[in-house]
Amino acid sequence: MNSDSDLQIAGDILEVPHLLQPAREHPATVAEFVGLARSIASDRAQWEHLVEYDATTRWYHRLSTGPGYEVWLLSWVPGQGSGLHDHGPSSGVLTVLDGTLTEHTERDTRALGAGAQRVFAPGYVHEVVNDTFEPAISLHVYFPGLTEMPMHTACARRDTAEAVDAVTA
Repeated sequence: MNSDSDLQIAGDILEVPHLLQPAREHPATVAEFVGLARSIASDRAQWEHLVEYDATTRWYHRLSTGPGYEVWLLSWVPGQGSGLHDHGPSSGVLTVLDGTLTEHTERDTRALGAGAQRVFAPGYVHEVVNDTFEPAISLHVYFPGLTEMPMHTACARRDTAEAVDAVTA
């Protein structure tokens, strides 16, 4: 019986740098975009000082960009909403940083508390509203970057793609 282990035979892969995948500078998969959103969400010092609240319109700020994606920070005072819309050719990750937002789709309505994430594909139609008495803050990652946001009427409310709940923090 041979007592050599795989490690003894092949050697430690970490010791053979040319066999390792290079670390990516920017996210490229849905999981990596979800991870990017979680990373930014956990670093309050990076975004908290930027947040403003505007009673007349939703406030938004482009926090960062990378090859083919952008990250937006939004604030929502009570009663503010997005209107029913999709994101054109962009996929996205919505992460609630503070407060609670309500997402309405043709299929259901769900409350999204701090830490909740939603992942959606191009053509996903929804409306996001702050229907609480407290302000809310959200983070949005779009890939490719957001170039259009077509508005829909309530009678045309239709999901052409399904959103997926990411694991909540």
